[in-house]
Amino acid sequence: MLDARASGDRSSASSGAAAERWTLGDAKKIYNLPFNDLLFRAQSVHRTHFDPNAVQMSRLLSIKTGGCAEDCGYCSQSAHYPTGVKASKLMEVERVVAGARRAREGGATRYCMGAAWRSPKERDMETIVAMVERVKALGMETCMTLGMLTPAQSERLANAGLDYYNHNLDTSERFYSEVITTRTFADRLETLANVREAGIKVCAGGILGMGETVDDRIAMLVTLANLPAAPESVPINMLIPIPGSKLADQPPVDPIDFIRTIALARLLMPQSHVRLSAGRTEMSDEMQALCFFAGANSIFVGETLLTAGNPGEDHDAALFRRLGLKAMELHLAEPEPAE
Repeated sequence: MLDARASGDRSSASSGAAAERWTLGDAKKIYNLPFNDLLFRAQSVHRTHFDPNAVQMSRLLSIKTGGCAEDCGYCSQSAHYPTGVKASKLMEVERVVAGARRAREGGATRYCMGAAWRSPKERDMETIVAMVERVKALGMETCMTLGMLTPAQSERLANAGLDYYNHNLDTSERFYSEVITTRTFADRLETLANVREAGIKVCAGGILGMGETVDDRIAMLVTLANLPAAPESVPINMLIPIPGSKLADQPPVDPIDFIRTIALARLLMPQSHVRLSAGRTEMSDEMQALCFFAGANSIFVGETLLTAGNPGEDHDAALFRRLGLKAMELHLAEPEPAE
């Protein structure tokens, strides 16, 4: 019989508040539970903190595509690999706001904006700040992923009203250098600390299927859960092998292993939103349904995630109807008047 800690029944472990530290051994015991027991415990903890039939919906827009100096082995936008993605300039603010309006009309409550940068240049910060302020004025949550941030840049984004900053760990510290060599695991943790210190909520997760072991996946989640405050949002991606990239020939992730990882994320971080991110186009409806049962309660909507495919909104709507799921509501500032 596992104790309360190993079962994941720890009400003190919450996002936004420091909690006891998890050990790799504790997390492995949970991950290796009989599948039915694991899912039952994950769903029980999930119901303690969330409506089990509500899913938070986000929309993701690439505001600057391609030409990135980083060598992330999974990424279509890295300048190091012949993936066929052309570099573009930073998008105009009005185009971003127009996309946010459409996303809001489609039921999204959070608008995520991503730029293919190692880190933002100071000359781009004014435009970035304007994007945050304008999307925020629509009554939506705002999220950005711009690479590494300094403390000053984090403060500036916080002052603009940025709600979330996404900066994934991607994998475990042990496996990290097999995927990326142009920045370190410690660099990623430093950016997360800068963002948290500025008062911005943290969105941080990882990617499954890059050649890592199960222990690497567990270690990544333990690192996230053991941050001074757990991330409020934890995206779990399934690798989309990009032709021309370093990881183009990786085999697919076992669906049961993926669902176990979702359940473990829910149990280690009970009050975080756990997001099914990249890779949903390769998941069956049944696999997604089990992920929701295991504690996933956030998705990206729309047909494109940065440069990768995503299930269309019609497909998601049909799946939600079949499962009796609904979009999670959000109550922020009143949106701007219609033009």
